[in-house]
Order: sequence, then C-alpha cells, then structure tokens
Amino acid sequence: MTRKPMSSKERVLTAFACQEPDRVPINYSANPGIDGRLKAHFGLAPDDHEGLRRALGVDFRSVSAPYAGPPLHAELPDRHVHPLWGFHTRYIEHESGAYWDYCDFPLKDADEEMVANWPMPSPDDYDYSRVAEACERYGAYAINGAAGYGDIINANGFLRGMEQTLIDLVTDNPAGLLLADRRMNILVEVTRRNLEAARGKIDFLWLGEDLGTQKGPMISLATFRKHIRPRYQRFCDLARAYDIPIMMHCCGSSSWAFEDFIEMGIRVVDTLQPEAKDMAPEYLKARFGGRLAFHGCISTAGPVAYGTVEDTIAYCRRTLEIMMPGGGYCFAPTHSLQDNSPTENVVAMYETAHRYGRYE
Repeated sequence: MTRKPMSSKERVLTAFACQEPDRVPINYSANPGIDGRLKAHFGLAPDDHEGLRRALGVDFRSVSAPYAGPPLHAELPDRHVHPLWGFHTRYIEHESGAYWDYCDFPLKDADEEMVANWPMPSPDDYDYSRVAEACERYGAYAINGAAGYGDIINANGFLRGMEQTLIDLVTDNPAGLLLADRRMNILVEVTRRNLEAARGKIDFLWLGEDLGTQKGPMISLATFRKHIRPRYQRFCDLARAYDIPIMMHCCGSSSWAFEDFIEMGIRVVDTLQPEAKDMAPEYLKARFGGRLAFHGCISTAGPVAYGTVEDTIAYCRRTLEIMMPGGGYCFAPTHSLQDNSPTENVVAMYETAHRYGRYE
C-alpha cells in the first residue's frame, strides 16, 4: 500500500524525527560547472536556480535576511575579497572547471587588538523585512534559517590559515578565540532575528564545523569540548527556544563527536562521507540510527564522479537500502557535486532517489 503523499516540509520533518515519510527527502548542492550543465540538460536558464531544484525534486530551501549595509573590505588586484568578512580568494583553474581558493590569510599574525578592530558586519545591517515573504514563497518546503554555518575552524582558517587556527585551539590563543567569538556573536544574533522575523515559518537550522580528516579526528575530543561545543551550544539553545531541530554539517571522520552532538540537542548530521573512518552508512545506521537522522552519504568522490550510469544507480540504491529502514534519512551528496561529475550520472543519481526512495 502506497503511503499518502506528503509535502516537502512534512517529508523532511518526518525524516528528521527518525520516522518514515512517503519517500526519502532529497537535497542538492553543486559547483558552478555541473550546476550549469544540469540546467542546460533540463532546458533551464543559467540563473534558474529554483527551476533546477524543482526539476530534481529537492525538498529543502534556505531563507535568510540579505545584507543591506556598506561593503567593509575593499577589492585587491588579482583577488576577490569578501565584502563582509575580508576573506581573500584567487581563481584557480583545473581540468574539469575552476574554483576560488582561499589565500593570503590577512589575520595570520594578528594580535587581539588587530582582531578586535577587523571590520565585521553588524546584525543591524541586515534586511529582516524580507524574511517572512520568502518563507511564504517557499512554504511547502523545509526551510533552513541559519545565518551561516558557524564553522569556526574553516572560517578562522580563511583569515588566519589552517595551521595557525589549529594552533590557536590547542594553545588557547586569545586572538584566535576572539576571532571565533566575534563571528559567532554576529551569526547567533542574525539567526535569532531571522527566526523572529519568520514568525514560526523556519523549520530548522543548518550549522557546520568540519571536524575530521579522512583518517580520523582533526582535533581531540577534549579540544572540541573546550572550544567548539560551548560556542555551538548557543545555537542549540536558540533552536530549542524556537522548537526547531538543528542539522550539523561535518566533513571527514566526525562520528567520534556524535554522542556529544546528541547531548547538545543536535538531531540531524550532514555530509557523512562514506570513505572516511567510521562514516560508512552501515556503521552510522547501526550505531546512531533512531537517535540521529542522517543527511548525505552519496559520495562526490565515488561512482557519481568516476563510475558509469549503471555504477551510480547501483551505488545509490545500495545506500538507500541501508539508510531507509525505520526512516531518518535524507538523500543528498556528501558535499557540493564536483565539476568532474558527468551530467548523466548526476541525473541518474536523482532519478534513483525518486524511483527507489519510496516507502511502501
């Protein structure tokens, strides 16, 4: 007997509650090259982002207040400088496309005074008046309302470099910790105002902190508990106040932190790179199924990128067979689909989710 069809919002929230919806919820993220090829495949305009999500059957949407203040950082020759946060990137081309690579790290050698004076956006400079209308427009979908991932390690790394950022956490460097706190204070407040402006129409918060390499943890559990967990607990408490779940994005081997996630109130984990240590679907489902919901598992470095259409279908079907029973699974790539992914494989990936991701 086929289940009664659900709206995207109902479908996602059912999965987030570790129950079985009518079919697995579906999400999408991609680099510009494959994104453009998919739009061409479906006969869509290059800027028709919503049209592509509808063509793929994506159940998720994001809503946030746009920044309406002045640019805070000037552009530089041969660089792109983020106008709000001051990250520097340079354009790097490769065989299958191109990307913006973080560089220069302008706060690498900064002391507390320089970090304190680094221009950052004010929560007052966002236009919250547009949040409610956007929520109405996407009302049938599951709406993410986070102002940003948080992402202490990566985002500090964009300004201080990864080596210095990790040293900061291990040595309790006050300049690095101040940088993390300044950003988190802004993001928590912007998120709070987004939630207030949405008037109950935001369904979850999507945060993120990359905690692992492919082989194991990037930091110790003690360092996580000292510096990462308390700062994210503020987001968890905010979500609890608005009675909505949190999904946490973590690249690499990160299941070592999942018991702490559960204690913090995090209900969904994202990315779930199956190649990384203790991140295989079988391991995650057996150890955390029913206590956490899962979003991801479809590797962007596996058959979708390097296999045939048949390989892609078999791989996606196998992941569905492992993760679907009992509910609590959302079908999504482990990260943005990469430009080396053949268009036909990505199309097959989503067709497989729709064909084999239904509950009977």
